[in-house]
Amino acid sequence: MSAVPDGKKLVRSPSGLRMVPENGAFNSPFSLDEPQWVPDKECPRCMQCDTKFDFIRRKHHCRRCGRCFCDKCCSKKVALPRMCFVDPVRQCAECSLLSQKESEFYDRQLRVLLGGGTFVVTLGTSEKSETMTCRLSNNHRYLFLDGESHFEIELSRISSIQILTDGTSPGGGTSRASGMLLHYKPMGSQDAEQLRMEATEDKKVASLWLAAMHKAAKLLYEARDQ
Repeated sequence: MSAVPDGKKLVRSPSGLRMVPENGAFNSPFSLDEPQWVPDKECPRCMQCDTKFDFIRRKHHCRRCGRCFCDKCCSKKVALPRMCFVDPVRQCAECSLLSQKESEFYDRQLRVLLGGGTFVVTLGTSEKSETMTCRLSNNHRYLFLDGESHFEIELSRISSIQILTDGTSPGGGTSRASGMLLHYKPMGSQDAEQLRMEATEDKKVASLWLAAMHKAAKLLYEARDQ
């Protein structure tokens, strides 16, 4: 195990080499824990095609679900950023499809969230609104809101996220995201507060940010349900 300057460390598990925070409390809220592998003695056959394992047909474990497969059913090596693997790892067909879809979030939409968007923000039932830039923190753990004032919302304390739309777009296409309504518990409080964000003049950038946030919310809920 070796430490690196940015507060992360390299660890080696049976599944591969991972780059993880030195302090587990600072894990990304999108991250997933490595699964327990199904013990070899409990899987005499491939859990996909039912092929019997022998000296020639070796068993392989999917790094995402931990189940046992033959080489044919678990041949793909795909990036798995949600488990912090440094290199692509072996996954079954079903898991590899999930990981490929998530890679788009890490490659594109996460960049959008880190870049931020500008919104009119209303806190609680207040009649006062403020124009603020909202962005995801570099460690993915907070939403930073900056305007005349500044405050932060920890993603782990968000209880619900609802994306607001502006109705049907011109030409009959899908509706465009125009705002977000979220409920969260401020640090040190058990009472939920509401935050409403509505797009300003630059609706295109705001809509892209909100669409990325919608995907982030799905990953967030999935990680909690693990």
